[in-house]
Amino acid sequence: MQIVVQKFGGTSLQSKKIRKHVIYHVKNALETQNKVIVVVSALGKQPTPYATDSLLGLVNYPHTKSSDRELDLLLSCGEIISAVVVANELKEAGVNAAAFTGAQAGIITSDTHTNAKIKSVNPKRILQALDTHDCIVVAGFQGETESGDITTIGRGGSDTTAAALAVATGAVKAEIFTDVDGIMTADPKIVSSARVLPNCTYTETCNLAYQGAKVIHPQAVEIAMQAKLPLHVRSTSKRFKGTLISSKRALQKSAKIEDKPITGIAHLAGIAQVKISKRANPTYSMTEIFKALAAHGISIDFVNLSPNQIAFTLPVSILSHAKQIFKKLNIHAEVTEDCAKVAAVGAGMSGMPGILAKVVSALARKDIQILQAADSHTTIWVLVHENNLATAVNALHDTFSLSEEIPIYR
Repeated sequence: MQIVVQKFGGTSLQSKKIRKHVIYHVKNALETQNKVIVVVSALGKQPTPYATDSLLGLVNYPHTKSSDRELDLLLSCGEIISAVVVANELKEAGVNAAAFTGAQAGIITSDTHTNAKIKSVNPKRILQALDTHDCIVVAGFQGETESGDITTIGRGGSDTTAAALAVATGAVKAEIFTDVDGIMTADPKIVSSARVLPNCTYTETCNLAYQGAKVIHPQAVEIAMQAKLPLHVRSTSKRFKGTLISSKRALQKSAKIEDKPITGIAHLAGIAQVKISKRANPTYSMTEIFKALAAHGISIDFVNLSPNQIAFTLPVSILSHAKQIFKKLNIHAEVTEDCAKVAAVGAGMSGMPGILAKVVSALARKDIQILQAADSHTTIWVLVHENNLATAVNALHDTFSLSEEIPIYR
């Protein structure tokens, strides 16, 4: 039995008219594969009645009196409703389908309500169901603890559900259907010449996702990477090929692609930069500061350390909380709000000199101040003022000629 897993997000499910595309893709897969597992998000987005944010509104979130366990009970309803609706419409279209909750599909998670992690997947029941059905529709974003409590696995959890189920059932691939044409070289709302990447490595996709590209959840890519499971990001409503995500070696073997050093430009806005200097804080302790932030659940990013200063970033949304901690520790911090992080990502930059120099030069030509910078084998990050975000992304996109197709030699 050969299986393909297909995941459909909320915008792909928000109306019966749009869900006809879902039925098309399922039927098309059934023609070439033996069986299909469909993973669904909640129907639509707010103010659609059963969307996640709409359900939260029923209990006056974030000022709710409900516990996280009770919130999971509520939130799981959105995907369950979606699974039943999609299974019903598939049956109306002549597909032998059945709906399952995440727990019924064998997804076991940690005990962390509203942000649980998948610990294991027991596919026995879902594989048995595929003996008598052509398609199983699974409610994404959810599972259950070992003690039987319903849990949800955070935003983007349906992507993770799809990847985990695909690995557990031995699927040949997982297809992630969305409202865009695939993974793009940059956000098309910012860069008009951005194009769809026909191929992308697991590492590149993860880095683009972590740095702000929201097409696919990075945890799903990590699960697929560990199992060498091919991922295919495609448009629900269009018949484009989309983006195939696999290992670098697989890409070179199948398509003989000549790597460009940079694959795409990602960005994150709404960031604040924090600098704490020894001059302003003669007795400060880096360890004490980091421990205090961690103890209050504050995750920091873009950390630069030197003997006389530490610098890091955090979301503006939690800046006031961080300031309270600094005040309690009697720490004077220099804060720059309204920043944005821009990342140039590409597996081809590893071992290639001069890439950082090109990034710096491109931004200097546009008189864009770099507040912080860092790099790894596959990513270069720069922090800029948010009002320079669009200019910075376009400048880097142009510098590395990302609008041009990667040559494929035959």
